Amino acid sequence: MNDQAEIMPSLPGEMALNLLQTISDWGNTTTIILHGGCVFEFKGPFPKGSMGEGFYNLKGETGFEGHLNLDKVSSIKLVSRPHRGRESHSFVFLNENEETMFKIFLGRDPQGELLTHQLESFNHIKKAGSIS
Repeated sequence: MNDQAEIMPSLPGEMALNLLQTISDWGNTTTIILHGGCVFEFKGPFPKGSMGEGFYNLKGETGFEGHLNLDKVSSIKLVSRPHRGRESHSFVFLNENEETMFKIFLGRDPQGELLTHQLESFNHIKKAGSIS
């Protein structure tokens, strides 16, 4: 991987539900939420959820819970770039103003290497432009 960020074509926001349901089966990831000058980071499986009252309601078994208004997701960028000298890949969920709502990074094994099955799935989504 070179030192430049590689920004992939965006997925439409309508794919957010399917993508989040898919990622919840991938195992450990890193979710980053940016809000008001704060950066919140959660390492662990992305929680499974269900739709209710207009929100995708996360029911995490590890303490990570929340309510996502998926109607606010206008696009999802697939970003590949080096981070601290290492390969990094993420899904960046953007609102209609192209502001980052949250990011989900691929997970790593105990040696710090990207999880192979996640990288393969990320690359498949990138190539196909959809979630299968």
